[in-house]
Amino acid sequence: MEFVEFEGKSTEEAIDSACAHFQVSAEQLEIEIVSVGSSGLFGLGGRKAKIRAVLREEAPVPLLPEAQEVLEQMLEKMDEPGKVTGHQEDDRIILNIETEDAGLLIGKQGQTLEAMQYLLTKILAKKSRRKVRITIDVESYRARHNEALAQLALKNGDKVKRSGKPITLNPMNPHDRRIVHLTLQSDRELKTMSRGEGLYKKVIIYPAKKREGQEDASNLS
Repeated sequence: MEFVEFEGKSTEEAIDSACAHFQVSAEQLEIEIVSVGSSGLFGLGGRKAKIRAVLREEAPVPLLPEAQEVLEQMLEKMDEPGKVTGHQEDDRIILNIETEDAGLLIGKQGQTLEAMQYLLTKILAKKSRRKVRITIDVESYRARHNEALAQLALKNGDKVKRSGKPITLNPMNPHDRRIVHLTLQSDRELKTMSRGEGLYKKVIIYPAKKREGQEDASNLS
């Protein structure tokens, strides 16, 4: 945000104008005094006070402790208490849950875990009023899941290269689709594309070069 200039009969009046403009107290502004002004001789030839002001940039509040607390509260409400540990990598908060019933928190194909992650992200984004990136894991499920997805992509990629025909995978969330795309992106014999509406879409794996008589993957339903 750029500085804005304000004038007044005195420095105090100029600062009051700045506070009214930004609708904050003077403590929340960074203020530079351009000139203090003067009343002039016998009230003639006076000069107004002038300042430049801008909202102070507040240091972002660390969200990791709050993220852990909110997640633990969510687990208690689900009657599935667990120990939450976490760390931060760049702009992403990584949380791990230690619990006796990991399968219940993971859910079918990780859907319960994804739902918890989505909800926690929304809660913290609303509280902090800034973009939040959160990953929740249970007993290294995501690492195992990502490896399984990579193997699935490689296996089906080999099938496509042998048959020359596209293969459509089951609907996946954005994270899972990204793993498939990244796994096969360096294979010059294959291409991938996502198709569908909404959050869950299908990934199509198809040959980079069409064989004679083969239909283009972009025309497949």
